[in-house]
Amino acid sequence: MSEVKKTYVGWKESGLTYNQNEVTEQTDLLAEDGTLLVKGAWARHNLFTYDRYRSKPTLRRKEWDFYQMSDGNYIIQISIANISIGGYASATLIDLHAPNEKGLVATSMALWLGGKNKVILPACGDRPNVTEYKKGKFELRFETHETYRTLYFKGPSKGKTLECKFRMDIPENLENITTVLPFDGYPTRYFMTTKQNCMPCEGTFAVGEKIYSFDKQNTFCCLDWGRVNTPYKLCWYWGNGAHRVVDENGKEHIFGFEITWAIGNETGATETCLFWDGKAHKIGAVDVEVFPKPDKYMQPWHFVSEDGRFDMTMTPYYDNHNDTNALILRMHSHQVYGKWNGTVVLDDGRKIEIKDMVAFCEYVENRW
Repeated sequence: MSEVKKTYVGWKESGLTYNQNEVTEQTDLLAEDGTLLVKGAWARHNLFTYDRYRSKPTLRRKEWDFYQMSDGNYIIQISIANISIGGYASATLIDLHAPNEKGLVATSMALWLGGKNKVILPACGDRPNVTEYKKGKFELRFETHETYRTLYFKGPSKGKTLECKFRMDIPENLENITTVLPFDGYPTRYFMTTKQNCMPCEGTFAVGEKIYSFDKQNTFCCLDWGRVNTPYKLCWYWGNGAHRVVDENGKEHIFGFEITWAIGNETGATETCLFWDGKAHKIGAVDVEVFPKPDKYMQPWHFVSEDGRFDMTMTPYYDNHNDTNALILRMHSHQVYGKWNGTVVLDDGRKIEIKDMVAFCEYVENRW
């Protein structure tokens, strides 16, 4: 099969300079008329003041809080979203070692149309807040405190009750990466996300009488907190993971990474970062060596950064493939899990070897 042309321009082909404009003080995201004030930047905490009522056009506004947890054997996804024309609250459990990639254990989802203000999500993802949704048999509650987060979801699933209870630690001085990306030619469009990585978590996922338990030693949580106003068509890569590393002196560290690209104009900042014991180490633009579409998702993915600080290969073992096509809405994704091996370089120049880290990277094409 002939090579499929990329739907984006990577850092190798672009010839562009990727600046890493760091914001260190609180700043407004949008002007009163909806114009984006931040033309590409990143921060170690969410310092961008978000006013959803300034986000225009209203029907292009999308907001979500998406939590993903994994112990290397299972994926747990619990989320709530308001995409202006409707929204959803959901929980899903996937077995990463199921044969033939048929790993869906259970899922439950509440959907609603209209009601753009039905669920008001928090204006900041890393400060204390509470999000609630209750209707019929569905119940969701997210709480963020200074030192921990809790998640609760309950809903029907094929005649059974699905119930999730999780708590994740927020280690002292834990940093995240919050980025704002503009879209050329669209003065009011933007893509702002907070990725809070490396949160040890514990809890249970119950489906009827069957209970799946997860402990903090082996399970990590990532929060994908998004507040965006985007063009109709969008594609992206998102890779993320957390892992315990023991150094040459026998000391244990928590390592993580966040790599997202192919969204908007990334010359002001890229959503690419390493985490080492809670501290963010900013790296340059990242791309994958071979474009995986349409049939290379289960082949090794080699990732390289422009500054040479991220050189990792993922050997896949599970493709969480979804294709939702509802006329004008299409969400087509391959979220691929595998074992990652390679090297990363911290801000102080230390090279860290990563061995058999379980993490994921997804490639998504949406019309929404």
